[in-house]
Amino acid sequence: MLTVAIQKQLPDFLLDIEFCLNDEIVVLFGPSGSGKTTILNSIAGLITPDSGRIQLGDSCFYEQGKKPLPVQKRNVGYLFQDYALFPHMTVEQNIRYGLKPGSGLHLASLLATVGIDHLVQKYPHQLSGGQKQRVALVRALATEPDILLLDEPLSALDADTRRECQDELLRLHERWKIPFLLVTHDRDEANKLADVILTLDNGKLIQQNKSRGAKLIPSL
Repeated sequence: MLTVAIQKQLPDFLLDIEFCLNDEIVVLFGPSGSGKTTILNSIAGLITPDSGRIQLGDSCFYEQGKKPLPVQKRNVGYLFQDYALFPHMTVEQNIRYGLKPGSGLHLASLLATVGIDHLVQKYPHQLSGGQKQRVALVRALATEPDILLLDEPLSALDADTRRECQDELLRLHERWKIPFLLVTHDRDEANKLADVILTLDNGKLIQQNKSRGAKLIPSL
């Protein structure tokens, strides 16, 4: 279980959020600038909250008054909005970069999981948006994370590719059985993917809904 209870002063408001996450897909939903990415970055260790606590299982990532756990010790997979692929590396090299020494995972099975095994020698500039998204997703999973953070990973895709990748995320979550915490401001995407939807506005949790597929989110 991931437990987050943090405060962080941002330029326009105080982020003050508290929630728990089991092995499910939780969507952080809300308008741009509501604090969603700050929450992901706090969990990943890219920024430090002002106060509070972040804990995943028995591992305390952050607690006020104590030294935060270093990024490399958090075992967090992070899929960024721009995918952050290394442009000078092939698909194979990008994914191998994430593989842990002695990992029981095999590159071929990872690639086949999302149907990109034919792209191993391609470079990022040779890939479509959907292909880049799949490569970045496999690279994040190759680290064998305890939790996967996804910051609007589908926002740049066309509608058809976006639907395909949403289905891919649901299938991968069913297989990997780890917590997924996903940021979006797309209402339909949140309703399709989420087991739990946390709606934020100006750094505050204003609504919490459960049950994937139900049309739960009103217009903000």
